[in-house]
Amino acid sequence: MSVSADAPSSLPRLLLRAGSRLADVILPPRCLSCRETTASHANLCVACWQQLSLIERPYCEKLGIPFVYDHGEGMVSAQAIADPPAYGRARAAARYEGAAIELVHRLKYGDRVEIAPFMGRLMAQAGQDLLAGADMLVPIPLHRLRLWRRRFNQAALLAREISGRSGVAYQPLLLGRSRRTAHQVGLSRKERARNVQGAFTVSPGARPAIKDKRIVLVDDVLTSGATGEAAARALLRAGAANVDMLVFARVATPIE
Repeated sequence: MSVSADAPSSLPRLLLRAGSRLADVILPPRCLSCRETTASHANLCVACWQQLSLIERPYCEKLGIPFVYDHGEGMVSAQAIADPPAYGRARAAARYEGAAIELVHRLKYGDRVEIAPFMGRLMAQAGQDLLAGADMLVPIPLHRLRLWRRRFNQAALLAREISGRSGVAYQPLLLGRSRRTAHQVGLSRKERARNVQGAFTVSPGARPAIKDKRIVLVDDVLTSGATGEAAARALLRAGAANVDMLVFARVATPIE
C-alpha cells in the first residue's frame, strides 16, 4: 500500500481539527466579551462586533484619530501640529468604547489571557504601516510590584502576539519601569503627565540594542498619551531612531 508523502504532515492537522471539534462539543465557543455562544472560538458574537468601533482611514496620520470627513491622503490634524507627541505616529485598532472597554478590562483585570490573540490580531492589522518599517516591538512595562500582583503584563502579551503575526522582533526587557506610579484613571491630563514623568528607564546595557533602531511601543489603551510620551522619551534618549505607538484601543473623538 502506498503512503502519500503528505501523510506525516497532514496527520497533526487532522488531529487538531478533530480536537477542535471535540472542544466545541465539550466547551461550546463563547464570545470573548459577553460570553454568549458564538460560531467559533476566540471571537465576538454579532452584537459585540457591532459595538466594536474599529478605527479605519481617514484618520490623522500622526495621532491615528479618525476624521469625520476625508481630507485627503497623509493629512495631519491641527491638534497634532499644535501639540506633537514625542512618539512619531500612533495607531489603534478600535475606539475605547463599548466592547473594546469590556475586552481590555477582561484581559487586564479578569485574567482572561485568552483574549490577547484576538486583540493582537486586530492590532497587527491596524498597525501595518508602523510594523512594516519597525526593528522591534517594546511593550510598556509594569513596575515589578504590580507585575507580581497581576502575574502578567497585558502589553507584553499583546506585543508577543503582534510579533508572531508580523515577524517584528519582540523585546520585552529593553525598557524598564524605575518607580511605581499611581493608577492613571481619574487623573487630569497634567496629572497623568506628572505621574509618569521619569518613570521609564533604559539600562546602559540595553542602549546598544536600542541605538538607531525603529521601535514600536505596545500598550492596551491610549488615553491622554502621557504614558506613551514618557516611554518614548526614554527610548529616544537612549538613542532610538524613531518610536511609534500601537495600542488596541484609544480615547478618540472624531475630528472634523
